[in-house]
Amino acid sequence: MPDLVSVQAFECAARHGSFTRAAGELNLTQSAVSRQVKDLEGHLGTLLFERIRQRVVLSEAGRRFLPEARKLLLQTEETMLRAMSSADTRLSLSIATLPTFGSRWLSPRLPDFLRLHPGAILNVGSRSAPFDFEEQSFDLAIHYGQPVWAHGICTYLCGESILPVASGALAGASAIEPADLLEKPLLHLATRPKLWSRWFEQAGLASDRAYRGHRFDQFSMIIEAAVAGMGHALLPRYLIEQELRSGELQVVLDLPMQTENSYYVVVPEAKSTNPLGQDFTAWILGQVTNTA
Repeated sequence: MPDLVSVQAFECAARHGSFTRAAGELNLTQSAVSRQVKDLEGHLGTLLFERIRQRVVLSEAGRRFLPEARKLLLQTEETMLRAMSSADTRLSLSIATLPTFGSRWLSPRLPDFLRLHPGAILNVGSRSAPFDFEEQSFDLAIHYGQPVWAHGICTYLCGESILPVASGALAGASAIEPADLLEKPLLHLATRPKLWSRWFEQAGLASDRAYRGHRFDQFSMIIEAAVAGMGHALLPRYLIEQELRSGELQVVLDLPMQTENSYYVVVPEAKSTNPLGQDFTAWILGQVTNTA
């Protein structure tokens, strides 16, 4: 394996287009930077730069390798910062969570967990899909879907129920029927394009108009669009607690629909006995019970 210093020298020289300027940034001599790059080229078996007079220009192989080199350096930096911020791993917990669930539901409740576990350090990252626990060093994950995760133990957290909402201005004061929504602007979640169609079917209606409207790839975007009055949205109540309290959003029809998937806490098999992870699982299950 090449030394990371060689990768750093290559990235710096590529960014500046100069070994001399890279040497100044890295506090090395120009010859040291050149030697590091040559060592890296030796490991890779290809030239990363073309030497043109007094300039260095990335070769085709260098252009392909540069994004990977930057990713490697960034991952190394993030790993070191996490290790420095939580030297005592017994008090450190890395949590992967769905983006909107994390920002809307989990984050406001985390101070309560920290109150119960003073000194604990949390590293919270967003992940929209299952990943390999052996490649990403999370202690647990919040997962929406079916209770299936390679090398993970799934614990049921809660189901999901969605209902139609809109801004106060769009909702109006008069009562409406499900069929009326077919004539209204609808907001769709791109990753779940059939939600409105299924909701209308549950209400005894079927129409191609259920697929019309704006599409967004995150619940958080749909929430903001609904608040702005762009249309009616199908949203889980737990994600819009604040907007419902403030009146920014209103339930237009109290006809909830249970989705086919659920939320789970997933713990990697190798970390199933982590005491802080076990405490977090018990805590979040209690939070869901209290919310319900």
